[in-house]
Amino acid sequence: MRDLKAELEQRRAKGLYRSRRVLEGRQTPEQVVDGRQVIAFCSNDYLGLASHPKVIAALRKGASEYGAGAGAAHLVNGHTRAHHQLEEELAAFANRERALLFSTGYMANLGVAQALLGRSDYVLEDRLNHASLIDAGLLSGARFQRYRHATAVDLAQRLAGLGQTGERLVLTDGVFSMDGNLAPLPELASICTAHQAWLLVDDAHGLGVLGETGAGSLEHFGLSQQQVPILMGTLGKAFGTAGAFVAGSEALIETLIQSARTYVYTTAMPAAVAEATRAALRIVQTEGKRREKLRALVARFRTGAEQLGLKPLDSQTPIQPLVIGDAVEALRLSERLLEQGLLVPAIRPPTVPEGTARLRVTLSAAHTETQVDRLLEALDRSMRGSEDVGSR
Repeated sequence: MRDLKAELEQRRAKGLYRSRRVLEGRQTPEQVVDGRQVIAFCSNDYLGLASHPKVIAALRKGASEYGAGAGAAHLVNGHTRAHHQLEEELAAFANRERALLFSTGYMANLGVAQALLGRSDYVLEDRLNHASLIDAGLLSGARFQRYRHATAVDLAQRLAGLGQTGERLVLTDGVFSMDGNLAPLPELASICTAHQAWLLVDDAHGLGVLGETGAGSLEHFGLSQQQVPILMGTLGKAFGTAGAFVAGSEALIETLIQSARTYVYTTAMPAAVAEATRAALRIVQTEGKRREKLRALVARFRTGAEQLGLKPLDSQTPIQPLVIGDAVEALRLSERLLEQGLLVPAIRPPTVPEGTARLRVTLSAAHTETQVDRLLEALDRSMRGSEDVGSR
């Protein structure tokens, strides 16, 4: 038998041990975590909707009407009118024919790959894809390849080298969650079309944030359903609720309803969550000033960081990582920030590649300029004199 205690101690010694923190109260920038008052710069609640009064009111009203749980899978009797209306509204928002709700983004990605691929097929992925995409490709049973990060030329060469038979599915994040950069989606879409490959874009970190109406990376680049046949979006980030959806053609969605095991064999999300998400979607569509404020805060942080000699990665999204390199050092700097009342977790391998441990700063429209300035001052104090910071 494995010596689990010894393995855990080794993980701790390498600075890779993960610990949970206990949050009291709502998901807002000002939080009480492990009994300590902090300002959090780590949430994916990019538009500050998790605690929005209209979203909370819709959740309560939905629970009063539909109860606390769905009770069964969508294909049994768990699919309520709230779910159905949300799917229709998400499809219109994403400019796709139909949308289908899943309990999580992880389950959505697994379900799509499993439903479309078999052992004689191919799946190709960006090397820095989210774990859910990587696992979706591996568990599909298809022949698996990774192409160089955000490198369309490498993808084209790999597709050209495949056999003449079998389905081809290309999986990529729209916004990469640990770096904050965008995939070259127009180039990827063109290549996939030329090689008759499906393209799935996981836009978990783009929806609500990018595009004129907040419809994400595909709206940002002006890409149609024909160019990107499969869109996966999560609802627990900019929308502030929970769950996920896949959007695409009528035939795609019907195929997933029939064949995606992570859809067929799981209980539906509570209808109350669907109602809360409908309220959040209306805010995303009508309150563009939230995105404007978020962009202004991102610019303020980047300007301030550069003035301090720090070098955040090239990202115009709310994800603003500072690569430290060494996992132990990243953990130490995170603790220094926490001592100053700022929650900025250290992200370490295997979440990111070896040698690229980082502080992953995320900004929200709920933050204030004063809070961003406080973070910059604390970073300056914590990082001053560190040879590793900004050198990679």
